Amino acid sequence: MSHILQKLPVIGESRDRKLLEDASAYVYHQTPQGNVVAHVFQPKEPAFAPRPVVVFFHGGLWDASMLAQFVPQCHHMVERGAVAVVAETRLASKHNTGPVEAVEDARELIRWLRQHAETLQIDPARVIACGSAGGAMLALLTAMPTDKALPPVNGVSCRPQALVLFSAVVNTRPGTPFASRFPDTKTAKKLSPSSLVRSKLPPMIFFHGKADRTAPFSEVKKFRRRLWWRRNRCELVDFERADHSFFNFNVNQDYFELTIASACRFLTGLGLLDPATAPPLSGELAE
Repeated sequence: MSHILQKLPVIGESRDRKLLEDASAYVYHQTPQGNVVAHVFQPKEPAFAPRPVVVFFHGGLWDASMLAQFVPQCHHMVERGAVAVVAETRLASKHNTGPVEAVEDARELIRWLRQHAETLQIDPARVIACGSAGGAMLALLTAMPTDKALPPVNGVSCRPQALVLFSAVVNTRPGTPFASRFPDTKTAKKLSPSSLVRSKLPPMIFFHGKADRTAPFSEVKKFRRRLWWRRNRCELVDFERADHSFFNFNVNQDYFELTIASACRFLTGLGLLDPATAPPLSGELAE
């Protein structure tokens, strides 16, 4: 785990339970290493129509649990009329697994959400995948492989309609610090988002600090340029002197507000969030 992540306060299991007490827990994947759970936040108002669903994959580089990382963003999305999901995936520290198993879990979760769309009152055509660092890589890998490499399972797709990515890991090829997390160099290259750039990908927005030493800004800038040349809609919002964890609520509340407001404007522009639920903007956010 990176030295930057180690600087963050450790969130214990009891605090996680407190922060997640407003969510309903569902087992979405039964694996050889144990059950994997999704924590689902629902708006309090009755649903008169299916809602969009926003799925958050936490950071921790497929090793450490940072389960409560995106709870503040979930509350914001619920206020915007969406169902919000904090995703658990298998972890090295808990399950003795790596990113390959976490990728499998991420894909399975989006399929599970679509399979249970009626129960959860969600719109299977308005699924948004979000993530931080290694969790951003998981979100990317629900979308980037070709239809041949990643066909629907029993008629159910794991592809989201849009991606929102914070401090994203986009290159796990041999020679990067992340390659050793994979079973072999071939798998590290095959599952690297940088190996999967193509046209006709879902719209995506990146938020990234230029001082990020865990997931270098230069990698994301190059990645975004390659996506753009293939006519994908891909936005990159950079933050001068911001490090890897800049967007977290408990790190910098101004950056938290800026990133979540920008993400919502992006999703509203795509028709994935209802503009009627948007709060009035003022000050810096309105500029």
